[in-house]
Amino acid sequence: MRSPDELTELFRKQGLRVTPQRQRIFGLLEGNDRHPTAEWVYQEARSEMPTISLKTVYQTLNDLATMGEIQALDLGTGSARFDPNVGHHHHLVCDRCGRTQDVNVDVSGLELGRRERQHFSVTSAEIVFRGVCGSCSRQATTTKTEGKAHA
Repeated sequence: MRSPDELTELFRKQGLRVTPQRQRIFGLLEGNDRHPTAEWVYQEARSEMPTISLKTVYQTLNDLATMGEIQALDLGTGSARFDPNVGHHHHLVCDRCGRTQDVNVDVSGLELGRRERQHFSVTSAEIVFRGVCGSCSRQATTTKTEGKAHA
């Protein structure tokens, strides 16, 4: 993703207003590999700018996605997530907490069967690996251990 200064210039070139709220959103996304939700961005920005609206956050994130500066992801976690990494990659998603992580996997040998390819031209593929992250796994183990101790 471009730097906040570059995004500011890009927005201006597109004829979009650049407000302090939008600049704060740009700053929150820079270097962010957490795949934040709009709600997370809103809460973080609101801690410094109490008057920011959730609508401003969504509009800015959607504008950035339309420009190709971030990816809007629907990973089945209940909220759209926004990924500043627009390069080709795949994701790990925790089924318990929704944590999302980039992963680079070579899938160059992956092909659709002949029947599925018929009358269809594949332009890209996204793979989502689902499971339980280490943190949730440790919590589950701790909860089980504590339950046995109280029995």
